[in-house]
Amino acid sequence: MSEIIFGPVNSRRFGKSLGIDLSPSFKQCNFDCVYCELKGAKTVGKMQDIVSVKDVIDALKKALKKHKDLDVITITANGEPTLYPYLDELILEINRIKQENKLLILSNGANIVDKNIADALSKIDIVKISLDCASKKCFKKIDRPYSNIDLDEVIKSMKSFSRDYKGSLVIEILVVKGINDKDEEFEKLNTILNEIKPDRVDISTIDRPPAYDVQRVKTSKLKELSEKLENLHVSIAYRKDYEGKKESFSEAGILNLISKRPQSESDIELYFDNDSKIKFKNMLKKSIIKEEVIAGTKFFVV
Repeated sequence: MSEIIFGPVNSRRFGKSLGIDLSPSFKQCNFDCVYCELKGAKTVGKMQDIVSVKDVIDALKKALKKHKDLDVITITANGEPTLYPYLDELILEINRIKQENKLLILSNGANIVDKNIADALSKIDIVKISLDCASKKCFKKIDRPYSNIDLDEVIKSMKSFSRDYKGSLVIEILVVKGINDKDEEFEKLNTILNEIKPDRVDISTIDRPPAYDVQRVKTSKLKELSEKLENLHVSIAYRKDYEGKKESFSEAGILNLISKRPQSESDIELYFDNDSKIKFKNMLKKSIIKEEVIAGTKFFVV
């Protein structure tokens, strides 16, 4: 069996993360996403190979003695972690020993329709779920879900979960060329996301070799699509070598931009010219603009 604990790794969005793999031996997932970095596999409704809660906690305790200064402990899997049958028990045990570290889960979000799973997720500090499409045709093409998963029910349950959840809810959209990179898809997503009201929306594209023959979109396309999402804290996964076109803003222009959608630290760095950055810093100093950190990502709001 492969290692249950991996890392720490430095996550661009969540900081220094120690990972827990609940499916260390092989992929067990209710999605077979075209962009997955794992080899394609038949979807499943439940896990067949299950590690015990004791084995996970013993491995985590050992790792926490060795690794300090973490930002998050991340529950994930070679597949979907909410398929783990003892998730609620595991979360309770981790919360007892995590100390000052935040607990994060990376999930495709489909099982949030199950009240028991939604209740378990409510005990986690940061819940990151996926919503790649707003339409059923697009959803089936990109996420290739297990047969009993209905997108409308998933979205309805995401809305319900968000209303009562006290932690940080992050929704990720992974964009694939020719599938969910259309303006109309993002306009529909904008409506749905404003009803779900997540704390943060992450937009990314393919970063590692995918399971199927699909392609990433350019970072400039991610930026263009992100502008369809209004009144939301949106974080774009900029490539390290990406240099955006520098824009010039007046103070009124900066206020107008941020009032429509909070800007991330990366947005300011990549898209503001030097004069605009000086104006921005002065506005920040005068508290005209305020800083807000959501699940490890810095945003600026008015």
